[in-house]
Parts: sequence; C-alpha cells; structure tokens
Amino acid sequence: MSKEIRVSMPDDYIDNPIKRIGVLTSGGDAPGMNAAVRAVTRTSIFYGREVVGIFHGYKGLIEKNFKPLASGDVSNIIQLGGTILKTARSQEFHTREGREKAYQNLQEAGIDALVVIGGDGTFTGARIFAQEFGVPIVGIPGTIDNDLFGTDFTVGYDTALNTIIEAVDKIRDTATAHERLFFIEVMGRDAGFLALNGGIASGAEAVLIPETDTDLMTLENFIKSGYRKSKNSSIVLVAEGEKAGGAFNIAKQVENDYPQYDVRVTVLGHIQRGGSPTASDRILASRLGVAAVETLLDDQQSVMVGIENDEIALVPFNKAIKYDKELNPKLLDSIRILSS
Repeated sequence: MSKEIRVSMPDDYIDNPIKRIGVLTSGGDAPGMNAAVRAVTRTSIFYGREVVGIFHGYKGLIEKNFKPLASGDVSNIIQLGGTILKTARSQEFHTREGREKAYQNLQEAGIDALVVIGGDGTFTGARIFAQEFGVPIVGIPGTIDNDLFGTDFTVGYDTALNTIIEAVDKIRDTATAHERLFFIEVMGRDAGFLALNGGIASGAEAVLIPETDTDLMTLENFIKSGYRKSKNSSIVLVAEGEKAGGAFNIAKQVENDYPQYDVRVTVLGHIQRGGSPTASDRILASRLGVAAVETLLDDQQSVMVGIENDEIALVPFNKAIKYDKELNPKLLDSIRILSS
C-alpha cells in the first residue's frame, strides 16, 4: 500500500495578505513562457490564491485586459511556443500617467501582486512600477538571448539554441555540396550567447559577437590562411548586434577582399523565437514559476527568480538590469582551437 504524502503550507504563506496574483508576459516571446504561466497559475491555486491572467503585457494592465485563470485554463499549454497571454509593447506604460492608470486597474480588480515574465525591458518597467506604487512584483527571466545577470539560463534560450543548431546543420549540407562560405546571422543584439554556443555546438569555423572585436581578426586570419586547404565549406555565425554591422556587411567585405570565394548569407530571424520548448526550458520555466509565487508569499518583492548552479537564486531587479552577464572567455578559445 502506498503511503499518502501531504504537503503542508508554511504558516507565513497562510498569513500573507496577498490573495490574488496577476501574471503577464512582456517583450519578445520565448519558448517556455506558457510553461511558466502554467506553473504560476497552478502554484497560486495550490496555495489557496486566485490568479488573473493579464493579456498583452503592460498594455493589458492599462487597458484592463484581465481574465481569472483556473487550473483547466492552463492545461495542454506546457508544450506550446509563444504565449497564450500574448505580448505587446506599451509606450503609454513609459509614462507616469499610464502607470497610474495601470495601478488603478489593479486596485479595482483586487490584484495584490504581479509575476512578470520577460527580459530586461520588462524588469525595468516592473522596478519603476513597484517603486512608484508599492506593488509586490517578482520577475521570471524569459528571453532567448540569455543575457540577464544573476541567472545561468533564461527561459527560451535552450530552445532557441537547438533551433539554431538544427538550421546550421541543414545549411552545412548545401555549403558542403557547393563548397561555399556561409555567414549565418542569429539573434543577440547586445549579447553573443546564442552565436557563441551555437557555433561550438554546430562546429562553426568562427563566430562574431558584440562582446569582442578580436574575432574579426581571427576571421581574417582564417580566410587568409586559405580555409580550403583543410575544408571544402565553412560556417561563420554572426550575432545580429556584432560591431561590424551584421552578416550582410561582413559578407560584402569578404566578397570584395576575396572574390575567389563563393559567399552566401542566411538570416535565421524569428524562427529562433518559435517552436515547442525543449525539456530543459519546460523544466526551468516550471521551477521558476513555482519559485516566483513562493517568493511573493514569502514577502519578497522587486526581485527576479533565476537559477544558479541548479539552485533557485533571487536577484534584485536593479542588479539584473544594471549588470552585464559575462561570457566565458574559454568558450572563445574553444572555437579557435576546434576550427583549426
């Protein structure tokens, strides 16, 4: 006979005045956001709280686009990309008047606290909103760029990385068949995590990222040495925010300097945002969703729940936004060594 397991609720959670929690997704969508919404909803219900879905991010706060969520409302969404709550930009939320309207709507709806899922722009808005009106807010890092300080991984990053690898593998087939040099542009306006790790995982010969200028020199040396001596095709991953101006500018320069090479460019674009989240992103989003609600009920606020060394970590919004997340320089060395 199996033994029944009972999960007790901490006394602090019972006494906590937060009774209704709002959840929204904001900024660029990322695979795994739905898993996070599901986790926030079901954890809130588990602890006896009501949960309200806020549609279209901060725009929905201002327009009072609210819907109470039950457990059934988040069934069969863990495997879906995008976000069932939708997402949108809101210029009005950048104004004091817009934020005041959003606060009044929360008050009228009886929403005591918020869980916001997004990136640095989302957390910047949350920090200001919390400071002005005292709303308890906890953030879940949801961005494919993996660029938020204080967390090893962000929701959506692993899926986007696997999408890049799958695309590069297919492009390499045609690059090899035609003996071409391909420049493949991936997302990462301010951070090169996707390009760097995508380059290692796909066997790229070089990567160009915003964090460093040295790889342009490496690329030039690589081309000058005559890459065809050992390879009949080559792949170079370029982050869209790379300082030389992106894949098209780089490719044009190479074509001008080395007309003997057959150069092509592929921009992966928004394909990187879509698709069913990987197991890693589903697990991460679920863990962070549970942690976000428990953090609110533990009287913590204006923090991001992240993951460090496989443990939940709380990072104040101002630190998550202010500090840059650093790349591991050894990964750059790996690219150079493995492409030789």
